[in-house]
Amino acid sequence: MKIIFAGPSLPDAASLAGEGIRVLPPATQGDVLAAVEQGANVIGLIDGGFEYAAPVWHKEILHALSLGVAVLGAASMGALRAAECHPFGMIGTGRIFEDYRIGRLVDDAAVALTHAPSALGSKPLTVPLVNVSATLDVMEDSGQLASGLRQELEDAANAIFFKKRTWRAVVEQCAGLAEPDRPRLLAALLSNAVDQKRIDALELLKAVQDARDIRSNADLPWKLHETAFPTRPAL
Repeated sequence: MKIIFAGPSLPDAASLAGEGIRVLPPATQGDVLAAVEQGANVIGLIDGGFEYAAPVWHKEILHALSLGVAVLGAASMGALRAAECHPFGMIGTGRIFEDYRIGRLVDDAAVALTHAPSALGSKPLTVPLVNVSATLDVMEDSGQLASGLRQELEDAANAIFFKKRTWRAVVEQCAGLAEPDRPRLLAALLSNAVDQKRIDALELLKAVQDARDIRSNADLPWKLHETAFPTRPAL
């Protein structure tokens, strides 16, 4: 069995996953453990809860890996946990994971955003910092940003709480920007917007689709030290 935990990074995951992959809402503490106990051989962690519920615990990921379950992560909570657990065998994919792995990204708030409830499709409502950076990279490389403007935009984005960060709010936060230039810059940001979280999530989805639906018998170079920890009801 293959399982993917997805939400705002890939709202249409269920329609894209295809047969043989079960798509579940963003994971919270105990969900990876429950997936393992239900027989999952491959687990793709994209999105995870963090504000109103305890996040996925590293120990449950290590537990899964110790049993030969392939655990992959990308885009959001998955990228964070993959960067932290890749020395133990968790597989990370995408730019966001790599940025966390090498230390270019440190703050977990870089992937945070506000989104609609699952009943309304989990559509993102604000812009995460990782998408801001990816968008500004594209615009800078194509010569659309004047000297110094990129840094001003990044500083503006960083100064806005993730629940209020929209492209319009970012432009309004740029104090040094002339009023007549604001509509033009906003239009350019919107037309060049890069959804890096979705790009990375799609890469993970492809990796899960290609993975063998079987647990490995690899001899791990580390040993899981069993401890008592609470579990959640089965999925």
